[in-house]
Amino acid sequence: MLPRVEFSDARSRKRHVVQGAIRFPRDDAHGILPRMIRSTPASPRRVSPFDVRPLTADLWPALEDLFGKTGACGGCWCMYWRIGIAYRNRPREANKAAFRHIVKQGPPPGLLAFDGDLAVGWCQVTPRDALPQLDRARAIKRVDDVPVWCVSCFYVRRGYRNRGVTSALIRAALEAARCAGAPALEAYPVDVTPAARKSISGLYTGVASTFERAGFRTVARLVPHRPIMRHDLRSIRP
Repeated sequence: MLPRVEFSDARSRKRHVVQGAIRFPRDDAHGILPRMIRSTPASPRRVSPFDVRPLTADLWPALEDLFGKTGACGGCWCMYWRIGIAYRNRPREANKAAFRHIVKQGPPPGLLAFDGDLAVGWCQVTPRDALPQLDRARAIKRVDDVPVWCVSCFYVRRGYRNRGVTSALIRAALEAARCAGAPALEAYPVDVTPAARKSISGLYTGVASTFERAGFRTVARLVPHRPIMRHDLRSIRP
């Protein structure tokens, strides 16, 4: 049996219960997400131990704790795909303030995975057009005019890596993008063999095999190790 999922719609204050899927209310073209998605077990099998929630302003302290003093990776604070390497040329606190403003302004720029009250993972999921630096990266330039959404980065807390956090975030990202009306969700992972994973840096965009298991397929490969992968969201039933 699949998980039983509950969430609250903060605008209508109605509670929704869905068996076997996570569903997001579609508020507008930008896909504003509900405040909480909570997976509760209907069976001891095939149940994710993680809750996945959209990053809203009230959850900022949880993200702050997850990213720590280093701001996830080198003080980036998830600004790289927005401003490029310019994030390195200014104080980490400036990147932090810029991303906090994005979160406060909304809609949520991504998803947090929780183990109880502890944030253990993050992924940025937005329309591709919200991240201009993607088109400046040779390996992942736009391949067509489809108005895709994308999963552009992950960060998982130490001690929780290789425990299914990334997969839980990908599943929730697919539902978020679908309910926002996106025709497809793109990803830009690194293609590595299991033996090579520990020796390759820059896995913040994910690993190709994880996306393959989630139903993504390669649509382009502009450099050998970096496929552009896509999931057709029209294939997911509401």
